[in-house]
Amino acid sequence: MKTRILLSPDLHKNRKIVKITFDYSLGILELLKKHFQIKWSQSKKCWWIARTEFDYKKFKKLFSPIAEIVAIADKEQKKIEVALPKGYLEKLKRMRYSESTIKVYCKYFKDFQTYFLNTNLAELTPEYINQYLYELVEKQKISLSQQNQRINAIKFYFEKVLGRTKEYYTIDRPRKHRALPKVISEQEVLKMLKGTTNLKHKAILATIYSAGLRRGELLNLRKQDIWFDKKLIFVRAGKGKKDRTTVFSESLIVVLKKYLEIYKPNYYLFEGKDRTKYTASSVLRIVDKAAKLAKIERHVTPHMLRHSFATHLLEQGTDLRYIQTILGHGSSKTTEIYTHVSKRSLAKIKSPLDTILKDK
Repeated sequence: MKTRILLSPDLHKNRKIVKITFDYSLGILELLKKHFQIKWSQSKKCWWIARTEFDYKKFKKLFSPIAEIVAIADKEQKKIEVALPKGYLEKLKRMRYSESTIKVYCKYFKDFQTYFLNTNLAELTPEYINQYLYELVEKQKISLSQQNQRINAIKFYFEKVLGRTKEYYTIDRPRKHRALPKVISEQEVLKMLKGTTNLKHKAILATIYSAGLRRGELLNLRKQDIWFDKKLIFVRAGKGKKDRTTVFSESLIVVLKKYLEIYKPNYYLFEGKDRTKYTASSVLRIVDKAAKLAKIERHVTPHMLRHSFATHLLEQGTDLRYIQTILGHGSSKTTEIYTHVSKRSLAKIKSPLDTILKDK
């Protein structure tokens, strides 16, 4: 197996350089010293050469017969448009990934391709992929969520497109931070609804909260998904492409009937001026405006209304298993997180101080 030589752009004492990294080989080192003005960096623990003095064609011609060269693109070259590998986009579509997921995967995988420009991706080892991710974390300070998305975009190529096994390579994933869901009180929800005078906007707010919907689920609702006779709302292909039904409150029935009578949507329950599906950004603005009118100091999002719905159900005594079904959670562990923010659950716990003072 050929020795790998990794070439990567860097800065050394405010000077643009090319880092040259490889497993120690006396033969490669002697060739480097003979044909290039290389220097050793004690701080970076690598050999390097000034960018202006580096001749890539000469380097490739000299070392290709004896080593595998992995050239990492410079940040300045990241604007180069690269084509996705054959089958990548097609496979995403055939497996019916959502439009948003396809967009994210394609973007992140193109970043990956650009980073390893002029390199056969199929031959990359986990060490090089780990180094790529490490640089993203250290230099670009990407979030835990984005790191996992980038990992999944890379894994999709190796496992789904190339057909490798899941054990082909393992990347150290970050420990996921389990943040508690942000919620608002029932009184704050009421203030948001009362302060919203636009009927359509009120209907959108009430539907998200009263049925515990995700924003995408709200936008995908069709008129036929509102079952007035059964007092249920049919959620079509929610997260994980799963259909489900959710609760339909008596109060929402009144609001939606009035809304349908006045606005007369054509196909989707909520449509824009041109009769197309309502946009996600519009829903975000509606929620934000309602929260400001209600004088809620925190930034309120559509998903906070869903979290609040689940928390308020729990506080009313609804069994967690029913809440899991209504929300469309695949695992009960996801639903159990609401027990950490429920005031009802916390109210049952007595502080040791009360016991001590009572005994006195």
